[in-house]
Amino acid sequence: MQKVTTFLMFNDQSEAAMKFYSSIIPNCNIVSSMPGPDGRVAGGSFEIEGQRFSCYNAGDHPNFKFTQAISLMIEANTQEEIDRLYDGLSEGGEKQQCGWVRDQFGVSWQITPRLLMENLSDPDRAKAGRVMNAMFKMHKIIIADLEAAAAE
Repeated sequence: MQKVTTFLMFNDQSEAAMKFYSSIIPNCNIVSSMPGPDGRVAGGSFEIEGQRFSCYNAGDHPNFKFTQAISLMIEANTQEEIDRLYDGLSEGGEKQQCGWVRDQFGVSWQITPRLLMENLSDPDRAKAGRVMNAMFKMHKIIIADLEAAAAE
């Protein structure tokens, strides 16, 4: 069993969020739903690639607001994967710089290819710098542009 589970507190959208994530993210499925006193879904859990997330409706609570101080990073290694995740998760939300999106529920995601992380940690610091500068010019990550920057 997973010892640490990310717990997301939504105002009143846990069911919609679970359905949205499972419709956009490959290998994401709803594991369970918990009915509230009114019979509507009050929370539940879902998995992405076997990693469990739990969520619950906090009601209109002012302290439960998502910020970019925490984000969920998804590895996407083809341009098709990046396009699907970046465009899908940002639907109704906000496309942001460097592969980040804020979804319609306020949760921040980073759509990141392994190639980017490998190049940013490359011992050739000039190469890493070129790749970082290329990334800073992007909203959605474009693999071909990263590869071109790495090869310069």
